[in-house]
Amino acid sequence: MPARLAPRTLSGMTNPSESASNAVSGILGILREAVLGGQPGQGTAFLDGTKADGSGNHGLLATLDALSAAQASQDVLGSTVAAHAAHTAYHLEVIVRWERDGDRGPFDWKGSFEPTHVDDPAWAAVRARLRAAYEDLVAFARTWEGRPVDGDVTEGLSGAVAHVAYHLGAIRQLVKGVQ
Repeated sequence: MPARLAPRTLSGMTNPSESASNAVSGILGILREAVLGGQPGQGTAFLDGTKADGSGNHGLLATLDALSAAQASQDVLGSTVAAHAAHTAYHLEVIVRWERDGDRGPFDWKGSFEPTHVDDPAWAAVRARLRAAYEDLVAFARTWEGRPVDGDVTEGLSGAVAHVAYHLGAIRQLVKGVQ
């Protein structure tokens, strides 16, 4: 069982009159864990703990970085790690387009699972795209610090957490079939 963060009391929760920075910061903390993994030697909210020496990091990017292009392209039950990684990047990109730019689509969700098969350069590009999409989302979210709470933004960020966590779990299951 992963080490737990200190439990929050009801009095420690963000109330609607506080700025969005508290809500945004909390959501980004969980998203950071899902994408980048735990902090060395510190507890985590839902992932296996990262050891003090930095090993044991099981965030999305570390999980993907441990795979070769051949492994990422291997079909397991009709899907590939590469497809899940590309789709996750696309989803993060759409959140920024939706929230920052007002872009309401249409979005090519089916096509977002491409490429399904990658060579070494394409695999590096998928991982770089995912990292960039995460960084763009974080940069956008930081613009909400000090502003009033906005349901659309916090919903979008919460959706990002749920979506990344889902695909991290799916990818971890696929990894069992490619090793």
